[in-house]
Amino acid sequence: MVWRRFRRHRAAMVSLVFLGLITAFAFVGPFVWPWDHTVSRDILGNQPPSLQHPFGTTNQGNDVFAQTMRGTQQSLKVALTVAVLSTVIGSVWGAVAGYYRGRVDAIMMRVVDVFLIVPLIVAVAAINGNVRGGTTWYAVALIMCLFSWATIARVVRGVVLSLREQEFIEAARAVGARASRIIFRHLLPNAAGPIIVAATLLVAVAVLTEAALSFIGFGIQPPDISLGKMVEGSRTAAFTRPWLFYPPGILIVMICLTINFIGDGLRDALDPRQTMVRR
Repeated sequence: MVWRRFRRHRAAMVSLVFLGLITAFAFVGPFVWPWDHTVSRDILGNQPPSLQHPFGTTNQGNDVFAQTMRGTQQSLKVALTVAVLSTVIGSVWGAVAGYYRGRVDAIMMRVVDVFLIVPLIVAVAAINGNVRGGTTWYAVALIMCLFSWATIARVVRGVVLSLREQEFIEAARAVGARASRIIFRHLLPNAAGPIIVAATLLVAVAVLTEAALSFIGFGIQPPDISLGKMVEGSRTAAFTRPWLFYPPGILIVMICLTINFIGDGLRDALDPRQTMVRR
């Protein structure tokens, strides 16, 4: 039923296809493309788009098409890692707080409040700039995850506070089910809808955050590359050499748009109160 309702959301289905193509471009493309993202002596620098180099080349002798594939791959890896880890941590934290309530809930939610009031980009930039190895994609992803789980924790807590008063939870308590079983076997599966939607939207937030960090110099650094780093490196060439600036910028926008439309479709498909068929 959920899949049928999701398929009726045309924007979400089109976005799903586009996201699949972008993912294939990022992860399969490097295996079939003759150039990689590094500098090559066989590549002439500062060349406009051509059949051999569809996105042109940089001053240093990089193939921009290969850089775009690598940058998309690294940005997606960061975003997916942040989404998965933050969703797991935030879901468990919020479910435990919502189930136990009282003093446990108060203490755990004050911790969440601390992470929520800290500006994400400022915090990640401060930590990333002082951590050895912070320029690698997985270090960037782990540091971003530290400050991204709190939003999901608050969403899950609100859902669990409602679910814990339902009859099936009372029945589980009556038969002697342990708290851990109730949380992981009953509460979290029934909160899957909001969790999936929040996790989907977190992917888009992570893509934008990584791009912003790379743009200000605290994200992935050379010799590796990301979409944000490509935009930062070509910001002065937007009008003189647009083939350097627009491909990574357009891909960032496309990834975020497709993820948001997919999240919108999942919200409609998982919401039992939603009866409108999107056109």
